[in-house]
Amino acid sequence: MSLPHAILTALLEKPSSGLELTRRFDRSIGYFWSATHQQIYRELGKLEEAGLIRALPSAQPARGRRKEYEVLPAGRAELTGWVGRSEDPKPVRDALLLRMRAAAVVGTEGLEAELGRHLDLHRRQLAEYEDIERRHFPPERDAAEDRLRHVVLRGGIELERFWIGWLTEALAEVGGPPPAPRRG
Repeated sequence: MSLPHAILTALLEKPSSGLELTRRFDRSIGYFWSATHQQIYRELGKLEEAGLIRALPSAQPARGRRKEYEVLPAGRAELTGWVGRSEDPKPVRDALLLRMRAAAVVGTEGLEAELGRHLDLHRRQLAEYEDIERRHFPPERDAAEDRLRHVVLRGGIELERFWIGWLTEALAEVGGPPPAPRRG
């Protein structure tokens, strides 16, 4: 489970420079596997050193050009093996859940506002995911790889719906009705 596998996945989808890769992470894979730009660049170097990816040859001089990377057969084999491996789910580790537990001991001062803020963030994320779904997954887009990408997005949509429902319930417990969804 790791950033190297996320990078291999992204590069198999489309060979990219480090900059393009970080932008793509910000718009897709980063929704469920985040990484800083520095982490991505550092990992590209490690993957290249390990013989899993290579920089594509370029007609331009090396200085000032962006290296574009592609996955080598060893990288594809690594990713294929990783996909088939067994891995247990990770326990949830969320500071907001810990704050709720602490509030039971020390009181709820400031908690309602934080819950409301989180609710707003999850509503915005849900709207963004639903917009991505409308734009990128019309009914006629039905190739196997599109269905797999769509099911990942649907998982994100369902997680946001869960958090919205849970936060609404938590706000009711803390002391008041949840704020109305913000429009626009």
